[in-house]
Amino acid sequence: MLAPLDPDMFDPACPSSLSPVRVGDKWGAMLVRCLADGPRRFSELRVPLRGITAKVLTSSLRTLERDGYVTRTEVPGRERRVEYALTDLGRSLLTPLDAVCAWAGEHWDELLDAADAALERDRTVAR
Repeated sequence: MLAPLDPDMFDPACPSSLSPVRVGDKWGAMLVRCLADGPRRFSELRVPLRGITAKVLTSSLRTLERDGYVTRTEVPGRERRVEYALTDLGRSLLTPLDAVCAWAGEHWDELLDAADAALERDRTVAR
């Protein structure tokens, strides 16, 4: 059995909208990271992804499945149990995602400054 996902795996102050690379959708890269150590159930994936709704998580997982990054497997048993796992294609994203995460860490202040500047421009235009 895998260790539980860390609820603090992603910094709540780190909006995924600042991610310089998108896989599937806003949550895709983070889902790939959550699945790096092996298959996970839907409820497990919600733990580190604070703020994601069940509907959005379902949609994101379907997008990753459609794009070939994730498989969805119904596990036989008395209770309905579904697990999500990375495909070989999905697993091949881990190394580039590690590089992007390292780059984002080095340029975090610049990314935040750019996001703040864009927000301020939007406020000025709206006036």
